[in-house]
Formats: sequence, structure tokens, C-alpha cells
Amino acid sequence: MAARRIILLGSTGSIGTSTLQVVDHLRSLGESVEIVALAAGSNHALLAKQATAYGVSVVALADARHAGSWSHDARMIHGPDAARELVAQIAQPGDLIVAAIVGAAGLAAVLEGIARGCDIALANKETLVAAGALVMPAVKAAGVQMLPVDSEHSALFQCLWARDDMQEIERVVLTASGGPFRGMPRVEFESATPKAALAHPTWSMGQKVSIDSATLINKALEVIEAHWLFGLSEDRIEALVHPQSIVHGFVAFRDGSVLSQMGPPDMKTPIQVALTWPRRLEGVGTKMDWTSLSSLHFEPIDHEAFPSISMAYDVIRAGGTAGAVFNASNEAAVEAFLGGRIRFGDIWTCIEEAVEALPATPVASLSDVMAADASAREVVARRVETLTANCP
Repeated sequence: MAARRIILLGSTGSIGTSTLQVVDHLRSLGESVEIVALAAGSNHALLAKQATAYGVSVVALADARHAGSWSHDARMIHGPDAARELVAQIAQPGDLIVAAIVGAAGLAAVLEGIARGCDIALANKETLVAAGALVMPAVKAAGVQMLPVDSEHSALFQCLWARDDMQEIERVVLTASGGPFRGMPRVEFESATPKAALAHPTWSMGQKVSIDSATLINKALEVIEAHWLFGLSEDRIEALVHPQSIVHGFVAFRDGSVLSQMGPPDMKTPIQVALTWPRRLEGVGTKMDWTSLSSLHFEPIDHEAFPSISMAYDVIRAGGTAGAVFNASNEAAVEAFLGGRIRFGDIWTCIEEAVEALPATPVASLSDVMAADASAREVVARRVETLTANCP
């Protein structure tokens, strides 16, 4: 049997490095899996080590500043469009693209892969948030699979697999850890430092995703992503705080039955699900210790302190470019917060202003998405200039 070819986009991040661990594990089981190309943002040193370890002949690096010092045998494609160019040059029908580039930067590469007949293991939720109206019809037209890697969407995917009649579903529920400020009134964390916001109680993630978890924007993005993945309206998608991060998602059926997917908080498990689906092989992720599981705690989200989920519902209702504006304004605001230019609570202010300033318009092409993205960043840049940062 021919090896399953994998193109790993975002190889040096937490999802990327975990994916390579899963690949090593699958190979130890005798599975035929080949990493044929790698793409990264700026970590050229780790990219070189990965290229050597997996015998990769071509890589992509978004940060062109390091291209001149590249001495590895692997050919490098560099620049902001490098990931898409890599896919265009390397991808073959039937390949699996693991899309783990954070932010809107991975969108063009995913669309390129779908057009070339590749299945997508999607760890980049921004792809569907910004351009679900383009991506999901393209998936259907190409006859490829969209395999979610986020633990929550993987949970729903596993519960809903091969179900044709979505009218049987009353609602789906995504769980959230609650982040570092769970249970606090907004006034207590309005001016939180980046260090405090990055201190996630459950997951080890990159900076941007950690801040998104602290604002619960991460869950808002997941609500919008679930809308596109499963074709559900906003009134059939809920979010619930579950600090243990053991139950990753629920599916409630019209007859009152509920299915859930459970497991310790270890991203290697949903990654392996995506890489081997629909087969179930010996796992490399952390296994459940049922003897230590004494209770499971759930609580509603405080929408006054964390307005993110309500904003997500507004985005779904608006449609069109609203998702691109929401996503881009959040990315820009998080960057400003991490740079010490705005307060933590100002992240929501920036998003709200961008969404109000840029009413949704229809999405017919990638250029529509990117134009909305650019406009949202401009609105946030102007807003940041007028805000007084209140960071220690």
C-alpha cells in the first residue's frame, strides 16, 4: 500500500510538533505515513531540524528575512504566500494537508489544497471563520474530506460521523475551560497583563491562541467554525464552561438522547483521529484514568464578563464578510495587547468597533475575504492609536 502523503503547514507550532509525534507513533505501529513538505512562519532553525528528520526536500517559510541564511539541502520557498506556493507545487490528489498555521495566513493554502484534491485536517479555525462560504462549497465540489483537529470539533465530528439527517440534532454543545479569568467579574481582569492572560489552566498553546482562550474569543471562533462544519444555525450551537476539559463536546438529539466524546486534554488524540479516520489505532495521546475521575463540573458562560459568544452569534446571523472582519480585528487587537499598546479588555472594544464600522457584504472570492481582513485591521490600527494602554 502506498504511503499516506502529508503536507504539514505550521510545522514548528504546538499542533505541528504534536502532529510529528503522532506520525512517529503511527510509523512505530507499521503505518505507512510520509511527510512530504513542511511550512513554518519564522522558526527556520526548527524547520531545518524537521526537514532533516523527515527527509523533506522542500519547505516554506513565511518570514523571508531568514531565507538568505538557509543552508539546508531542502529547497526553500519563502515569503507571505509561501505556504500556498508549496501546496501548489507539491500537492497531489489524495494527500492530507494538516492546516495548523495560526490566523488567516493559512487560508489560501487550504483553498489551494482543496482545489488539488487534498483532504484537509483542519487545526486552523480561522479558515472557516473568515471564509467558510468559500471553503465548504469547495470541499463538496472537490469530493474531499474536511477533518477537524480542534478537540471540540473533533468530538462533534466523531459523534456525528455518517449521520445524514441533521434535523435529528436539537443542538451541539462545545465545552470551554473558562481560561485563567473564569469566575471573575470583568472589572477584575479588564487590565490584566499579558503574563496573566497567557497562564492557561489546562492547555499548553501558543500566545495568540492562549489570549483567545482568556477572552473566550477562541470559543466564539469555534462556534462560527461549527456553523460551517456541520451546517447548523446559531440557535443550535451552544458553549458551556467545563474546567476539567475532559468532555470536549455534546450532541443533543431531538428524542432527548445525548452523545459526548471524552478524553484527557491532549491534542495528540484528535490529531491521530484526523490522520487515521475512520480507523481506530493504538493511541499515543494520554489515556483516561477513570479511577481519578471523581466528578465533572459544568457551568454557564458569563456573557456579561465575556461577550465573545454573543458576538459569534451576531457574526453567523450577518454572514458574508462578517467572519473575516471578526477574525482579523481580533488578530490585530491581540497583537496590540501582547505588544503592550492596549489593555486586555480593549480587545473586545476593537472587535466591536470593526464589526460596526464594516457591515457584512457577500463573499464571492478570496479577494473579498482578504479585502475585509485588511479593512478590519485598518479600523483596529486607528482605534489602538486612540486608546491609552493601561499595562504595568
